[in-house]
Amino acid sequence: MMKPLISVVVPAYNEEAVLGAFHARMSALFDELADYRCEMIFVNDGSRDRTQAIIDELCALDSRVACVNLSRNFGKEIAMTAGFDHAKGDAVIVIDADLQDPPELIHDFIREWRAGYDIVYAKRTHRDGETWLKKATASAFYKVMDKVSGKVKIPRDVGDYRLMSRRSVDALLQLREQHRFMKGLFAWVGFPSKAIEYRRDPRAAGETKFNYWKLWNFALEGITSFTIAPLKLATYLGLLTALLAFADGIWIIAKTLIWGDAVRGYPTLMVTVLFLGGVQLFFIGVLGEYLGRIFGETKQRPLYFVQGHTPSGSSKQSE
Repeated sequence: MMKPLISVVVPAYNEEAVLGAFHARMSALFDELADYRCEMIFVNDGSRDRTQAIIDELCALDSRVACVNLSRNFGKEIAMTAGFDHAKGDAVIVIDADLQDPPELIHDFIREWRAGYDIVYAKRTHRDGETWLKKATASAFYKVMDKVSGKVKIPRDVGDYRLMSRRSVDALLQLREQHRFMKGLFAWVGFPSKAIEYRRDPRAAGETKFNYWKLWNFALEGITSFTIAPLKLATYLGLLTALLAFADGIWIIAKTLIWGDAVRGYPTLMVTVLFLGGVQLFFIGVLGEYLGRIFGETKQRPLYFVQGHTPSGSSKQSE
């Protein structure tokens, strides 16, 4: 009887400094999983350094290494999707190459998967090597998502590091939307899930590819992908403003008829006009974000293009 296959998807963008160390730790882990066949699928997301050259070397040396080389940088969410598309495992694990998430946690993932869970995800108890601002903004983001995401509850302090069963991966791959917020999609497909708590380490080498501008755009993508709460807020705020304006209009008419009213209140008028104008422009921007996403979906472009693909079992070592 053939052993179950574990596919490990590793999105990589300019990770030349850490790929060797990552491969060494993952290979040691694979050696411990004697009851399973294992493969690690590196997805090169348009790197500009030697990432692809190093991956090619690993493919030539290790039959358990596969490579998906994308035609350009599509972003991490698309790179993960490309990895899932090419993963054939009975269980699929996604992990970053920077070694902040310990590969050894995969033992716990597999144990819970064998116990019947379709999705086993890593939940951070500590975030070593990150600034207080990064921790604070991450905490605020998860709190906001928890409030506005409705029926789809996205677990707090959880990244992309997780194991997914074959049926949950197949369900995920049916979702081909262009604007992909993977943490939300992982939660949206459902299936029995369990968290494994761990302490997140600092990066083993290299630098993070996320700055605060990218993180802001990532948060905006998550909010607009999984809730229409900003549009509801615009509706309620507009209704409240209209009611207040109507009440104020009645008061002004009544005051003028009863007592008369001299021409005054220019500062108040300017503040009111500027405030309402600012609110309107803000929510026009919110509408624009949603319309832009609709426009992107209507073009129905492919999510990515592959420049090259090397499946596992292709090394000289396997011949």
